[in-house]
Order: sequence, then C-alpha cells, then structure tokens
Amino acid sequence: MDYDSIDADGFGRSLRGIGLNLLVRDVAAQIAFLETVFGMRAYQPTSDFAIMSHGDVVFQLHSDGTYHSHPLLGLLPENPPRGAGIEIQLYQTDPDAAVARASDIGASILQEPTDKPHGLREAYILCKNGYAWVPSRPK
Repeated sequence: MDYDSIDADGFGRSLRGIGLNLLVRDVAAQIAFLETVFGMRAYQPTSDFAIMSHGDVVFQLHSDGTYHSHPLLGLLPENPPRGAGIEIQLYQTDPDAAVARASDIGASILQEPTDKPHGLREAYILCKNGYAWVPSRPK
C-alpha cells in the first residue's frame, strides 16, 4: 500500500485487526523520537497526524487537537505521563542500539537493556508523551 498518497477514506477502509492510535502533544517531536531511536518511517506527516510504520506494522499519531469532540479527550492528564500502563513492544529491535540512540537525545531510560527469563533482551524507553517503548530481541 502506498501510505505516501493514500487518502483518509482509503486508509481507514484498509485497516484490519488491532490498531494503535497514540495521542500526542507534538506530532513532529514524536515522529523525530520514533525515527531517531527506532528507525521508524512517517507518512503524510502534518502538525496533527502521521501514519507511522515499523517493519510491517502501521499505526497512527494524532495531536490532542484532532480529538476536540472525542470522548477520550477529557480523560487525558494535564501533566505527563499520559501513557502510563501501556507497553509498546518492538520485537526484533536491538535494545542496546535503541537505548544508545535514546540516550543521545535525552530520552528517559526506564530500564537499561536486560536479559529476561522469557527469552528476550529488553529495554524500556519513555518518550515525552509517557509511552513506554520496549525494544526487544531474542537472547
């Protein structure tokens, strides 16, 4: 699918399975974080929206302003972290390299790369919107 040129109706109709839509204060800053730390790609970025890809997975970023009449808007905390309780797992992503890049840009490292008993090496990186990004790979 050509995410660079698909229109909103076509994109919406193409979605299947489980979707992830992250509300963020600053779409451009979130894109920069995701591209720098995880090598993700943004499609059709604006100040209010972006389609993001990580491997074969696609998700969306929306600014708070796009949710002006959405029922979730009233539940967003005024102060971060707003994403508490969610882990966004990025399988097949080198946690050591991701932590190094995240440290270079001053991101919060909640947990350094660690070998876990469930067979993965993982790290926990908190973005400014409070979402916990978890790069991992098999030990």
